[in-house]
Amino acid sequence: MSDAVSASTAPEERPAAPRAALLIGVLVVSAFVMILNETILSVALRDLSVELDVSTTTVQWLTSGFLLTMAVVIPTTGFLLERFTPRQIFLASLTLFILGTLISGFAPSFGVLLAGRVVQAGGTAVMVPLLMTSVMRLVPPERRGATMGTITIVIAVAPAVGPTIGGALLSTLGWRWMFFTVLPLAVAALVIGAVWLRLDSQTRQVPLDLLSVVLSAVGFGGVLYGLSSFGESGGGQHSLPPWLPLVVGIAAIAVFAWRQIRLQQDDRALLDLRPFTHRSFVVALALAALVFMCLLGAASILLPLFMQTVLNTTTFVSGLAVLPGGLLMGLLGRPVGALYDRFGARPLVIPGAMAMATAMWLFSALGPTSPLAAVVVIHLVLMGGLGLMMTPLMTDSLSALPDHLYSHGSAILTTLQQISGALGTALFVTVAALGSATSSNAPDADGLRSAFMVGGVIGVLALVAALSFRRRTSPETAGSEPADATVAEVSGSGASQ
Repeated sequence: MSDAVSASTAPEERPAAPRAALLIGVLVVSAFVMILNETILSVALRDLSVELDVSTTTVQWLTSGFLLTMAVVIPTTGFLLERFTPRQIFLASLTLFILGTLISGFAPSFGVLLAGRVVQAGGTAVMVPLLMTSVMRLVPPERRGATMGTITIVIAVAPAVGPTIGGALLSTLGWRWMFFTVLPLAVAALVIGAVWLRLDSQTRQVPLDLLSVVLSAVGFGGVLYGLSSFGESGGGQHSLPPWLPLVVGIAAIAVFAWRQIRLQQDDRALLDLRPFTHRSFVVALALAALVFMCLLGAASILLPLFMQTVLNTTTFVSGLAVLPGGLLMGLLGRPVGALYDRFGARPLVIPGAMAMATAMWLFSALGPTSPLAAVVVIHLVLMGGLGLMMTPLMTDSLSALPDHLYSHGSAILTTLQQISGALGTALFVTVAALGSATSSNAPDADGLRSAFMVGGVIGVLALVAALSFRRRTSPETAGSEPADATVAEVSGSGASQ
């Protein structure tokens, strides 16, 4: 019988609650600092274009390259979290991030700055799956929702405050301080983690399948690059046809999936796909994809674009306008998690999906004469709805899995965030561009209105998906049957070896 099966059948001894809270706190703070740096640079792209003497299209790679690197690295985290201890992964992740931050802060040219961002992304990509997996292993099922709510704070608040902090630093100290400011925080987290992070875990000597690594990089990297190219060009002309890397990426992912199915029979898969055999995981994953399409595509891209081009607000004002919604979503994390622990996902995700759909349709009704206050209020409705869904979706999807699949489930979930965000951006920007090109009256407003209407349709689909969630029977038995089925399946495959 494989080590993975042994780990899943033997109950894992969890550390005492105070120590578990300390370990999770170190991981949360580290992840917050790292994800903050993902968006802090977005307001500085125009200034960097001038100072580093590169085109606007080229300077966008400081953001696209970061996301592309994460899309390539994240699918490998399931393997990494099985092969190495959480402490080893944590120290390597933060060391890479600190090294990339130093390179970026002292970068003399665009090429060096881009290299630093790539190194930063390599460290950041591993941290969120590590955080999710650690919560699932450290916290008993009846308290997972409230604890998983802390991850919502990282995912929601850090990107929300990133542009605001970046704008303040850019206007006072310059763009290099966007890196120098987070550097001492990252170093402090590394020191604290090196001293305190001791998490007992079982590792397996899983061989690295290099072909799977190549297929993963080409597949997920190609899909994200193609979708990002569609988003950046709005479906127009591009140096490389966006459909080409997209087609190549999809084909590579298909081959990658086929190879993982073969390798997982011997528990040697780079990314184990058996989480897809659990209905609760698949339903939560589908709804999460729709949520991240609206969060990253509509709330993060369309709405600032609407405020700047239709309402003629400044970048700083548009950043402040979306800040309350981001803070609201983060503040909802733990309370919503506590409600999930008590009532399950269904009573939360249904009203959340209704709020998301309502907000997107309300955005489509706005125009050039709409007050900024209306945008802020509707954005609060949107982020409140997303806040009702985010924590239950992350917790419900992973809780449906047995212990030995937590790392792979978190890798799948985090990869989905990147892909669905890129898909949402490409879809909304392309629809806005096409709507503007065919409109003779207020083209920007009409194009954005069409894109928000597409978001409304996505909201309706999310509501349909939310209605398919099963009612909770009891927290102790949630996900036990699929887990037992998977253990039996793996045991059978192990017996046949």
